[in-house]
This record gives sequence, structure tokens and C-alpha cells, in this order.
Amino acid sequence: MGANYRAACRARSRAEFIAKLGIVLEESDETVFWLELLVKADLVEPVKIQSLCDEADELTSIFVASLRTSKGMLSK
Repeated sequence: MGANYRAACRARSRAEFIAKLGIVLEESDETVFWLELLVKADLVEPVKIQSLCDEADELTSIFVASLRTSKGMLSK
């Protein structure tokens, strides 16, 4: 996720930024999925990764908002 965000920040155009940020969002959502799976499979106690789950959820929300803002700016 971090490497993809860095690549998005180095985009050569707004359209490229939006495309790369979409990848960041996918990676963020996938991270949430894997963390949830670890808990549901009883491989990790929820309390041990709760802060990671919270941070992944927050980052996903940030990337969704950033993507919406960027797409809105592209249409102007």
C-alpha cells in the first residue's frame, strides 16, 4: 500500500494519479480483508491486531475520500 501511494504521488498527470490511487485503495481494502480473515480463522486474537485493523480502516476511508476529491477535480 505504501509503495503504491508513493507511486501515485509521483504521477505525471491527474488521470494517472487517480488510476494509481485506485490501486492504493484496492490494496488498502485487501489489507483489511486479510486482517479480518486472520481473526475469523482464529489465527490471531482480535485484541492483538485491533490497532492494525483500525488503522487499515482509517486509511481506506482516507483513500476513498481522496479518490472522490480527485475525480471531482478531474471533471472540472
